[in-house]
Amino acid sequence: MSKNRVDNPFFARMWTILSAHEPESLRTLRQENLAGLSGRVLEVGAGTGSNFVLYPTSVDEVVAIEPEPRLNTIAERTAATAPVPVTVTDRTVEQLEPGAPFDAVVCSLVLCSVDDQESVLRQLFSQLRPGGELRYLEHVASGGVRGRLQQLVDATIWPRLAGNCHTHRDTERAIVNAGFVQKTTRHDWTLPFWVPMPVSEHALGQAIRPA
Repeated sequence: MSKNRVDNPFFARMWTILSAHEPESLRTLRQENLAGLSGRVLEVGAGTGSNFVLYPTSVDEVVAIEPEPRLNTIAERTAATAPVPVTVTDRTVEQLEPGAPFDAVVCSLVLCSVDDQESVLRQLFSQLRPGGELRYLEHVASGGVRGRLQQLVDATIWPRLAGNCHTHRDTERAIVNAGFVQKTTRHDWTLPFWVPMPVSEHALGQAIRPA
């Protein structure tokens, strides 16, 4: 995601297929990431709207950002099936007006793909009310052999195929550097450890904008 127009036709087609066949392990993590939310929520990088049906009814409104036009169209259709009001916008994070009083920000598999991770996180920080939560479910950097695989694919073809996804990012450090205070975090695998995919390890967590 950048200040320029987002246009990833290959990734949009691929993600539409993948999101329709997500493993149950990933869907379970999505649901856990949204559990207990309430009030006004900003969702970043909504994709096809996979989260929408999982929002608890304690949420008053979701404003969902999806700047890729093909995914945005699908997300708008998906929003009609959500149990809470969802408004889909094609703006990027950088184009949002600062200081909107959101109670929570949700990031699901998107912070791997932004151009400047810490800058985007600082802008998300500014969109939260004091005491508001960042909920995140993100690919993260692994160690050992898998970490070296991530570095290799990040330097070659993966970002071009996967909508600028970078698999070897220390996303949780970037969250703290942006001013958030870590509340909870854990790492889970959505595929067996032996499967040689660079995006199998995920961080699930909550961070707070200090009051």
